[in-house]
Amino acid sequence: MDIKRQILKEQSKANCKLISNYIGNDKKRFAELVKVYLAGPYRVTQRAAWPISNCVEAFPGLIQPHLNTILNFLKQPDTHVAVRRNTVRLLQFIHIPKKFQGRVVEICFNFLKDKKEAIAVKAFSLTVLDNLSKIEPELKNELRIIIEDQLPYATAAFRVRAKKILKAHNPT
Repeated sequence: MDIKRQILKEQSKANCKLISNYIGNDKKRFAELVKVYLAGPYRVTQRAAWPISNCVEAFPGLIQPHLNTILNFLKQPDTHVAVRRNTVRLLQFIHIPKKFQGRVVEICFNFLKDKKEAIAVKAFSLTVLDNLSKIEPELKNELRIIIEDQLPYATAAFRVRAKKILKAHNPT
């Protein structure tokens, strides 16, 4: 399969599934998908983000050799919301190595603090930070403060996830 050509055919759940099934747990095919994702143009990057996220959800180890590159790409200014959403989404499903944890924490907290950020990006950031707080418990307090600050103005989706995290951190 020519991954880039297939990505450009259409953006649909069916096409995403077709690409994800083609990639499977194949490291070379996944590396090719990441290469297409990074090369752009933005429409290709946007569409490639979804199958990357799906592949990582099914096979979390696939992203490890590409994690540094993906995180650097995520921090670029004016990254499309689909890229931010799917990249932070995939971070929920993986073990984040110690050497990347600080960068991931910074990225996710910045997304949470950004009033213009998409709700899905914020919700996924909550989960990533919650996952990391199980490894680094000192994050719990900072996460709680941000959640409590945003709860009065949050959407229903954000509130549900945030309250679940708060309850898990402070069982009564």
